[in-house]
Amino acid sequence: MSKNLIKIGLIQAKVGENVEENLERTAGFVKQAARKGAEIVCLQELFAYRYFAQIKDDRFFELAESVPGRLSRFLSECAAANRVVLIGGSIYERSAGGKFYNTSLIYDSSGALAGTYRKMHIPHDPNYYEQYYFSPGDLGYVQVKTGKTIVAPLICYDQWYPEAARVNAIQGAQVIFYPTAIGWFKELRRDEPFSAKRWENAMRAHASLNGIFVAAVNRVGREGGLRFWGGSFIADPFGEVLARASHSNEEVLVAKIDLGRIAVSQEGWRFLHNRRPQSYTDLVR
Repeated sequence: MSKNLIKIGLIQAKVGENVEENLERTAGFVKQAARKGAEIVCLQELFAYRYFAQIKDDRFFELAESVPGRLSRFLSECAAANRVVLIGGSIYERSAGGKFYNTSLIYDSSGALAGTYRKMHIPHDPNYYEQYYFSPGDLGYVQVKTGKTIVAPLICYDQWYPEAARVNAIQGAQVIFYPTAIGWFKELRRDEPFSAKRWENAMRAHASLNGIFVAAVNRVGREGGLRFWGGSFIADPFGEVLARASHSNEEVLVAKIDLGRIAVSQEGWRFLHNRRPQSYTDLVR
């Protein structure tokens, strides 16, 4: 395969109550992606557990674990066994300092830890009470050189902040992955079609305005009061969707991307080159 061509895989799955069963199924999905030729694979946000932040309950703090720990070992072994770069969606991390984070771990194809990102933007809304469980990330934005490309993880709610995508692009990211857990809840049924479309449009805009690839991976199925809308997708540096999963079914979505399209977009439109940073001081107020 050309040095500019690379296959990426997204694992869109349902999540059950049993963590061990979830891990077993995840391992199978990663193997499927690798067999389809994926060189980089991304899991969902909080891939090992049902989405517990719908309610506030101290018992869920027991799910948090340190790194290294059971889930980090699982991710390392999964990457090495399939010889893929694995963006491990996210896990519930308890840090050495006693804080709790929503954390994405990136492993290279040998199983070595290549990068750690802690979710920066934390929502706190009905059905998404994440500020109860997670502290804002303290490691900054992270880019990882994978061999052919440079990837950057951002997690779910980060996708609504163009600043996060822009910083990653400025720092060299060529593909931003957004592991996600987002869905419809009963109170908003009236706008169901628009919520999912707005979600996709936001990230397609990040791809177009930064001249990079964007890959978003969501879960599916009903959990408590949420019905996750799936719709995982890959967008090119012009914001065009190259591949999209369904809104209801589990899928191993694998697509080929041409990294040469990044230069065509960035050099042709020069959005990054023509920025006026001195006029953006209000952004850091």
